[in-house]
Amino acid sequence: MADIVFLKDVKRNSSTVVTVGTFDGVHAGHKVLINTVVKIAKEHKSRSVIVTFDPHPREIINPGKSGIKLLSSLEERSELLSDLGVDEMVVIPFDRDFSLLTSEEFVRDIVWDKIGVSHFVIGYDHHFGRDREGTIETVQMLGSVLGFSSHVVSRQEVGSKTVSSTAVRRAIQDEGDMKLTASFLERYYILNGTVVHGDKRGKTIGYPTANIQVKNSRKITPKRGVYAVWVRVEGEYYSGMMNIGIRPTFEGDSETLEVNLFDFDRDIYGKDIQIQFVERLRDEKSFSGLEELKNQLSVDKIEAQNVLKNSSPNIAKQAK
Repeated sequence: MADIVFLKDVKRNSSTVVTVGTFDGVHAGHKVLINTVVKIAKEHKSRSVIVTFDPHPREIINPGKSGIKLLSSLEERSELLSDLGVDEMVVIPFDRDFSLLTSEEFVRDIVWDKIGVSHFVIGYDHHFGRDREGTIETVQMLGSVLGFSSHVVSRQEVGSKTVSSTAVRRAIQDEGDMKLTASFLERYYILNGTVVHGDKRGKTIGYPTANIQVKNSRKITPKRGVYAVWVRVEGEYYSGMMNIGIRPTFEGDSETLEVNLFDFDRDIYGKDIQIQFVERLRDEKSFSGLEELKNQLSVDKIEAQNVLKNSSPNIAKQAK
């Protein structure tokens, strides 16, 4: 993974190419910025650094009634950034005091003084600092004063839709559209979790499932339904199908995440696994009995296998 360094531990290096943002999900729009950072860093033999925040700034400034659901945890972000060639992810703890810094104070006191910067990459519409008053012009002005270069990245679109974290959240949570999500992210959406004990009903009907407890409770869970998925277990990838829902056939009342791995019979209780969502197959349904459920699961498995034979999992780089 790209090294995760908290601001208090960062070592200043004036030969550093920087961009700043939450980068939740590391979607296609983010990647244009990040690839620019990595490219410039290689050209100048400099350190490439992504400056990000934890918790998400909206959790502090405008959380809404139920807070904000995340597309990626810090660890997931670090893995995704490593895949793109980033050297370090500098994490700034975001709190009320930090939110009151002006854009000039942020660039001068944090980016310049504490991290170091020779090249500052910024998106065409990025606003930052107290009341979001900082702009491209702020960075350009301070660059001319302090002695670093600024690079502006233009708007990035997929098809007719502008890529944004909000659009990705909507595709996952409201629509369960994992194809659209993958086009936005340029990879499959992932959930990392731990296999926990369930009621073991799946095994009795020939479809044993692993119950997943998601590691980060703030992560977005896709819309209820059945999905074709890739599953990473101890570095190996397996095909499978996943149900997200309350299991109405069994009169469930709490949401569970259960995955059936094809051609797999190992005991993985307590293991950490990663789910990669390829395609939504159908809504969750209530069945008249176990026989009808088994028939539907047979259909689901065939459909999932047909989907997955035309895809391959996102292969992450090994951690540094």
